[in-house]
Amino acid sequence: MMEAHELFRYFRMPDMVDFRQYIRTLPTHTLMGFGAFAALTAFWYATRPKALKPPCDLSKQSIEVPGSGGARRSTLLSSDEPLVYFYDDVRTLYEGFQKGILLSNDGPCLGSRKPDQPYEWISYKQVADRSQCVGSALLQKGFKASPDQFIGIFSQNRPEWVIIEQGCFTYSMVAVPLYDTLGADAITYIINKAELALIFVDKPEKANLLLEGIENKLTPGLKTIVLIESYSSDLFERGKKCGVEITSLKAMEDLGRANRMKPKPPAPEDLAVVCFTSGTTGNPKGALITHRNIVSDCSAFVKVTEKVLVLNASDTHISFLPLAHMYEKLLMCVMLSHGAKIGFFQGDIRLLMDDLKVLQPTIFPVVPRLLNRMFDRIFGQADTSLKRWLLDFASKRKEAELRSGIIRNNSVWDKLIFHKIQSSLGGKVRLMITGAAPVSATVLTFLRSALGCQFYEGYGQTECTAGCSLTLPGDWTAGHVGAPMPCNLIKLVDVEEMNYMASKGEGEICVKGPNVFQGYLKDPAKTAEALDKDGWLHTGDIGKWLPNGTLKIIDRKKHIFKLAQGEYIAPEKIENIYMRSEPVAQVFVHGESLQAFLIAIVVPDADTLCPWARKRGLEGSFEELCRSKSVNKAILEDMVRLGKESGLKPFEQVKGIALHPELFSIDNGLLTPTMKAKRPELHNFFKPKLDELYATIKV
Repeated sequence: MMEAHELFRYFRMPDMVDFRQYIRTLPTHTLMGFGAFAALTAFWYATRPKALKPPCDLSKQSIEVPGSGGARRSTLLSSDEPLVYFYDDVRTLYEGFQKGILLSNDGPCLGSRKPDQPYEWISYKQVADRSQCVGSALLQKGFKASPDQFIGIFSQNRPEWVIIEQGCFTYSMVAVPLYDTLGADAITYIINKAELALIFVDKPEKANLLLEGIENKLTPGLKTIVLIESYSSDLFERGKKCGVEITSLKAMEDLGRANRMKPKPPAPEDLAVVCFTSGTTGNPKGALITHRNIVSDCSAFVKVTEKVLVLNASDTHISFLPLAHMYEKLLMCVMLSHGAKIGFFQGDIRLLMDDLKVLQPTIFPVVPRLLNRMFDRIFGQADTSLKRWLLDFASKRKEAELRSGIIRNNSVWDKLIFHKIQSSLGGKVRLMITGAAPVSATVLTFLRSALGCQFYEGYGQTECTAGCSLTLPGDWTAGHVGAPMPCNLIKLVDVEEMNYMASKGEGEICVKGPNVFQGYLKDPAKTAEALDKDGWLHTGDIGKWLPNGTLKIIDRKKHIFKLAQGEYIAPEKIENIYMRSEPVAQVFVHGESLQAFLIAIVVPDADTLCPWARKRGLEGSFEELCRSKSVNKAILEDMVRLGKESGLKPFEQVKGIALHPELFSIDNGLLTPTMKAKRPELHNFFKPKLDELYATIKV
């Protein structure tokens, strides 16, 4: 092999003439060594992983807009005007689908499967044909081709949802989603508020729920229920008795096919969807979302990823997040406008992993709850110190590549350690995106490394259509939610009572742009609370600008309260810190203005509590451990430790906890359908325990 001093001289050759002269002086064995070295060097350069090229300077991801009061915009924009449309020929959801028909070359569009069966697909043109039939049938039944005509959809994600919704868009009608986790009272409220005369439902059980409301004279305006699945004659007769027509989707399509009407597509400013947000208190609010709102948000996503992620007909999206929410609807619209395939899960979240293996999606949207489960399961299976060390070592090697901008799934660590994890998602995922709630930096960084695909984090809410900020390609750091999306500006405004000042780069996050909603249906007072006179949406979240122009969510304005000494408390911030305690599944932090300290209800994690306690010499079943004072003390100490490490002030730390064995859930009324805590309900449910804690803790 080439001697070190010869190699050193080679790298110092000033030009090729000297190099040729130098070569003639070398002995044969050195020349052979040089040739081998050169070959190895060339091979390394050819096969080394290449870093993904960011679309901008990652140290400057947003720019302050002059004269805007501190608002910032994406550096991807060439001017201070937000992006409205990426494609000139896509300005409505109807036009987006028409573009998808062409780009797919009438390829497969919507897929579904039965248990233990492969996916079955219907093509883009079949979807367009059936949609036109559904829309034509609505016109035959007396509904108007108009953006003030509302049509209800009460169903799980499935191909028929898209067909029905596209049927509405083909004739400028507006889709109003309902979902059963809202509860019967909220569904009644929405039907009346939106004046729904016709609702498409997937299953007879939902039709029976709607009929119950009619029989009790709660929803007198509902006249027609269209069922996607088969139903009994008893259901038909029950509807007949209370003056409601029960019919099938097939009958509607047949009616429309026999009386096909020419499409009457919507204008960009027309309403597309009324998306009712569940809220943590009171009745749901109907956010008015236009075609322009949705298309601008879709366009911004395409703009951010255009250099590194060219979507096309070969892409496959798995649809399992609720289509009644804007997050899933936005991603689906992006897929349809690029001719991609959408495969629906079977309807049972417990079968999702099986669906992933069969479908092999390339696009996989997720939420933090699912990511946390994946993370816990992976580390739970590393059940020896050697396995855990290997997992940690491999993830650190992949994290080092991430910091260099390298994303891949073909490294030695992927083959040895992470291949099984990647295969469990179908093995072809190239894009993941998380949103809807905060995700731990530890969890996000590990999964970005382990899964070896582009993995974005977004932030937003229904009122800005879905997203208003998104991480940029190449910035795979965690702990922030990216830069403003190209479709909107973001500014921070003072929250004096919490000592957050915009002059210090902190404050309530406000959003303005073509993706911001039009207001709440028939609710000017709530609209005025959300939208100020200049069109800025006030989100209720507290943000902070980081030096590189990205946004970090640091607090929540809406649920703050004062303790007796006058200190303001933001409980959700504290809960998110305590949730990282290994034995903890859920936390509800509580305080009162007449008390000087905080307390909490803690639900231990049923999978980790027993082994965690055993390491500390504490034995027993899950229920016994939940009653144990020693376990209570150990969990409290671990939570306080995490609080100190995360910089919580002494008055932000809880002084006592009560352990509760049952998870807060949608079913028991303690969580909203978007998995947010219903704080008033939690307070009422746990009032006896909270009172007992305050009575017994001496500070």
